[in-house]
Amino acid sequence: MTARNVLVTGGNRGIGKSIAQAMAAAGHNVVITTRSGDAPEGMQSVQGDVTDTASVDAAFTAAEALFGGPVEVVVANAGITKDGLLMRMSDADFDAVLDTNLAGSFRCARRASAGMIKKRFGRLIFISSVVGLYGGPGQTNYSASKSGLVGLARSITRELGGRGITANVVAPGFIETDMTAELPEDRQKAYKAAIPAGRFATPDEVAAAVLFLASDEAAYISGAVIPVDGGLGMGH
Repeated sequence: MTARNVLVTGGNRGIGKSIAQAMAAAGHNVVITTRSGDAPEGMQSVQGDVTDTASVDAAFTAAEALFGGPVEVVVANAGITKDGLLMRMSDADFDAVLDTNLAGSFRCARRASAGMIKKRFGRLIFISSVVGLYGGPGQTNYSASKSGLVGLARSITRELGGRGITANVVAPGFIETDMTAELPEDRQKAYKAAIPAGRFATPDEVAAAVLFLASDEAAYISGAVIPVDGGLGMGH
């Protein structure tokens, strides 16, 4: 395995934290971005707000200083939700979710691309959601932002695929997190009944898919959507 310089946005909790920990355990050099700049124990972090181009640039510059070289793998994980019914959703709530989840991923990919082109190696991995392809009531903004990542990855693949750079999407389904643990028992049962695997995923199972896509062995996989959802979305 070749140790790479990995930047994980929003890597301080949940799926992002599991991805960062898995990358570090595999021997990669890992830096996470957080809005506060604080990091869980044992992790390196830089401050970064994906909704602000100057902040993204500063985060990458700080990460490159820690690495002593360019960022080779970007895991665009930072995301927010502002759920609401279509007829009641405000422009502000729609725009905020797309600005963070979709445009934020674009800003990170754009900033990383120059160093990746120069090195002729790069892995861009966008964390989407089963909702991006399956849809979800009350989530028009979130679903649109997450499905947009597919077009982003595939266009980057067309543009930079000949330069040793891949761009892929991981689409998790229901994951065992503090949020899902707080759901009422009957709601959890209903959700699990709709999942062919009959259970929620662990964050580590999502991290495993990301770890593979970042590897040298995944060099010929690009523009793909990898569902980690127990069969819920069937890849659509």
